[in-house]
Amino acid sequence: MTTVNQTAPSPATEAPVEAPVEAPAVLAEISGMLRTMLDEYGLDDIEITMETRFTEDLELESIDLVTLAGSLEARYGRQVNFAEFVADLELEEIIDLTVGQLVEYVVRCVRAAGER
Repeated sequence: MTTVNQTAPSPATEAPVEAPVEAPAVLAEISGMLRTMLDEYGLDDIEITMETRFTEDLELESIDLVTLAGSLEARYGRQVNFAEFVADLELEEIIDLTVGQLVEYVVRCVRAAGER
């Protein structure tokens, strides 16, 4: 008789992410998250690119970044920890944070999780 060891499925917080994850796809997903937030302010017509800055261009406040962090975790699971990412930055870097920097961080995290 042969037995097969089965591993338990990932917890719900580990959202499935297709591999490989590329920056254009992540940019599109993050842009969608941001557009949902900006729509509440009537600012849904702003172009979002890799160079778009959260504070200067999108005029997001800290509460908006908390909302974005929740959206990122819902989509990518705990492997993408926005709070941890921001905690490693200086105040000036946070103020000048671009969408592209976040996209690159998400891509790195998802790829690292896929290598485990």
